[in-house]
Amino acid sequence: MRAMTAPLESFIGLRYLRARRRSQYVSFISLASMIGVALGVASLIVILSVMNGFESELRNRLLSMAAHINVSQPEGPIRDWSTWSARFEALPGVEHAAPYAAIQGMLAVGRNLNAALVRGVLPESERRMSRVGEFMLEGSLDDLEAGAGNIIVGRVLAIKLGVVVGDRVRLLVPQMREGRLRPKLTSFTVSGVFEAGIQDHDDGLALIHLQDAGRVYGWDNGASAIGLSLADPLSVGAVGKAVRAMLADGLTYSDWTIENSSYFRAIRIEKTMMTVLLLLIVAVAAFNIVASLVMVVTDKEQDIAILRTMGLAPQRVGRIFVFQGAVIGLVGVVAGTLLGLVLTINVDVIVPWMEQTFGFQIMPGDVYYVTAIPAEIHWFDVVMIPAVAFLLTLAATLYPSRRAAAVAPARALRYE
Repeated sequence: MRAMTAPLESFIGLRYLRARRRSQYVSFISLASMIGVALGVASLIVILSVMNGFESELRNRLLSMAAHINVSQPEGPIRDWSTWSARFEALPGVEHAAPYAAIQGMLAVGRNLNAALVRGVLPESERRMSRVGEFMLEGSLDDLEAGAGNIIVGRVLAIKLGVVVGDRVRLLVPQMREGRLRPKLTSFTVSGVFEAGIQDHDDGLALIHLQDAGRVYGWDNGASAIGLSLADPLSVGAVGKAVRAMLADGLTYSDWTIENSSYFRAIRIEKTMMTVLLLLIVAVAAFNIVASLVMVVTDKEQDIAILRTMGLAPQRVGRIFVFQGAVIGLVGVVAGTLLGLVLTINVDVIVPWMEQTFGFQIMPGDVYYVTAIPAEIHWFDVVMIPAVAFLLTLAATLYPSRRAAAVAPARALRYE
């Protein structure tokens, strides 16, 4: 008898699900609940996958023009940067280490004045450190020759200054002279323009040769920082620990997770809020399951009373409706998962079709740098979302099952 417990309950639960006579409205509510669960799960998978894609795209663009780890010396230059670079490159996971000088100043052309971060680099090292060579619209990274006085600017910065290749710009850097703050002016010739696709870079970054940066600061041979490029940017935690362990006094540590924490914190908050909001769809479907099961219990009170008089325990009566609700939730979760995966995998086909069909562009190129909607499936999300949705549907069966178990046979069969 014990072995027949699960088959009996599942048999009755499936029979109630298939019943059509006198219960069309209840069947419609059950179908609506199933569709609601499926849409909620599919929406969560698609939205979180798209946000994962945007996060990866943002990370790749941010790191395309910046080092993964930065070791700097706030007071004065790092003159033995070649020795430090060799030591850093010997660490596991570090692909390349390169010196650079960061200059906070103003670029001026006539009356046009714009704040900019001017980075002094070695062209051969910068090519290995970043992807600026791929982003060049005009000119080449090789134009940054020592002592030539050339400068490469971002596209937006060039527009704001009103310059093209061949024009002269002045760099204003505040310096202390004889106890007074006085700007130092240095002229450069625009030799190239790049577009990285990140506002901070295109709007406020310029590149010069490291030796020219030393001329601005008055250094003979030095760098304000050393940038490290990693084989895997996500391993910055382990590599950063090793880097910090070997730093001397006066050197400070920073990495891309610290410098860009605000971007990724905003994305995490948005993902959390979207998850909570979309889970409301599943919650509404769960309330529908409660309503449909309560109506089934009311409709089947006489059947429940007969089962009770035949010796079926109240707990087993309750399990009938738990099983019925679980089937509704399971079908909805599986259908939603499959639908979400199909939509996510084909988002690069679906979005252009929608734009062409309805005559609009979701992300126009004159507004956004990223014109295509990226999607990246994280299997943790694909597992956790259906699991949470299924638990919500199971929780929705508790009240109807307890109500079914509490049906009194004598009251239900009083007028039969």
